[in-house]
Amino acid sequence: MSEKKHVFVVAAVIMHGGKVLCTQRASSSKEYISKKWEFPGGKVEEGETEAQAIQREILEELGIQIQAEREFTQVEHEYPDFKITMKTFICDWVDGDISLREHIAYKFLDPEEMQTLDWAEADIPIVGLLTEMAL
Repeated sequence: MSEKKHVFVVAAVIMHGGKVLCTQRASSSKEYISKKWEFPGGKVEEGETEAQAIQREILEELGIQIQAEREFTQVEHEYPDFKITMKTFICDWVDGDISLREHIAYKFLDPEEMQTLDWAEADIPIVGLLTEMAL
């Protein structure tokens, strides 16, 4: 059996007005991530810092400028066909209006409200941490 591909990504926990930005993925042939909610982000390109990568990814995906304020947590998760290491950053929305380019929906929610969404498995621990911090 071949080794599963291991993907390293960064994700943004974007805070705005005391609420957290949650984004919904588009339909996918991979049922386990299709239309699931997630924290937006993506891969770090060669020559980029993690903070630069998250700012570029959010500009590409949502059309807004953010500032990565601090590292939040790192999640290791194994999906059926790949492994993921996801480093998350607490980010502030700096400028721009959201334009969905890769997602089908977004919501700004209080951490307690986030539990009501159908999250991608790798994002669930982040939701849990945010909820704990809010209590």
